[in-house]
Amino acid sequence: MSKLGGQFFLIMLFWISLCDAQVFDIIIKNGHVIDPKNNQDSKLDIGISNGIIKKVSRNLSTYQSKKIIDASGMYVVPGLIDIHTHIFVGGIPDVFANGRNSVSADNFSFRSGITTMVDAGTSGWRNFPIFKKNVIEKSKTRILVFLNIAGNGMSGDPILTGLVDDKYLEKITPDMKYNQQDIIDMNAQKTASVINQNKDVIIGVKIGHYEGEEITPFKRAIEAGIIADVPVIVECHLPEISLENQLRMMRKGDILSHSFENVDERETIIDENGNVRKYVIDAKQRGVIFDVSHGGYGFWFNQAIPALNNGFKPDTFGSDLHKFSMNKGMKNMLNIMSKYLNMGMNINDVILRATWNPAKSIKRGDDLGSLTVGNKADIAILSLDSGNFGFVDAAGFKIKGDKKFQAELTIKDGEIQWDLNGLGAEKYNY
Repeated sequence: MSKLGGQFFLIMLFWISLCDAQVFDIIIKNGHVIDPKNNQDSKLDIGISNGIIKKVSRNLSTYQSKKIIDASGMYVVPGLIDIHTHIFVGGIPDVFANGRNSVSADNFSFRSGITTMVDAGTSGWRNFPIFKKNVIEKSKTRILVFLNIAGNGMSGDPILTGLVDDKYLEKITPDMKYNQQDIIDMNAQKTASVINQNKDVIIGVKIGHYEGEEITPFKRAIEAGIIADVPVIVECHLPEISLENQLRMMRKGDILSHSFENVDERETIIDENGNVRKYVIDAKQRGVIFDVSHGGYGFWFNQAIPALNNGFKPDTFGSDLHKFSMNKGMKNMLNIMSKYLNMGMNINDVILRATWNPAKSIKRGDDLGSLTVGNKADIAILSLDSGNFGFVDAAGFKIKGDKKFQAELTIKDGEIQWDLNGLGAEKYNY
């Protein structure tokens, strides 16, 4: 081959390699990747194109990337999933359903590394269309739903919400009578029908905030779950039904919320000797999922710490985000994760319960909760700050800690939605 021919051959090889090279919209470099589903726990790079994770490997070339994010010294994890929130925000005072007690998902998700929020029963089969139209379809946050067995969801009670005066109950209109205490409006068939029509959004059934003596609401929620083949999340505020009986009625894959609360309405999971009750252990072994569901009153150190000491860990870190809990000991999901890290849970177990475990619990492990190539590019970059921190429970007690998670950058569907310190921004030269 002539010298000219050899040069031409090399040029052709060069152009072929360029054509074969993968073009990325974003490459995340130098981060410590923790991906529980794929057993990744090391320094890796991630390439993203068209909203999809295209490559996860060491020393990924940045030659043809539009944006390079240096995650040195930080953790790169799947976008966090919060399976217990109340985000059916609206204008009605003193209620959660289409009301002011709920909060806007986009205001709280991305800044906490969360890409998916699951609303826990704020809407029911009657008012879900309003929730879908006004909130779900207008939010950048991915919103999934547990549908309340009560037709109007968490719409309150007529007297409590000020809709009527207790002296004039006869003036209640047909619309006003449907509230979260109305057993007659807890319809398993209609609930299952709405779920089956919206399987892309609705992932389960919710029973909660019923304060009566009948077991019928619980049974109807389970019935709806069976018909639609979805899990049921149980709120546990059912004073006439013991925790033991609730757990016995729950199926594999059903979810117990507020697992570590200590309230009069329900027996605690920890007995008088500081041990996890046997029927609780039995339920977990049977496949019942135990969620934190922190909220304003749902998390107590005198339950969570003995449980950990007994080897009993929560399966998921639902926050129970709403207007009140965010200003109490809960604050946000990252704060819950930090609590458990400082209580002795290792970082891999913490990330597992914020990503892969919740994805499995809502039957979305095929596309959420991992950094699997081909999945949606939902990614959180977290720093782990060192310092002198305090963490508060529902009773007002505090533990000290020296580690705290911070969301540095959040990507959903390949787009940067939160960037605390400009990791994804171009440097300004002056």
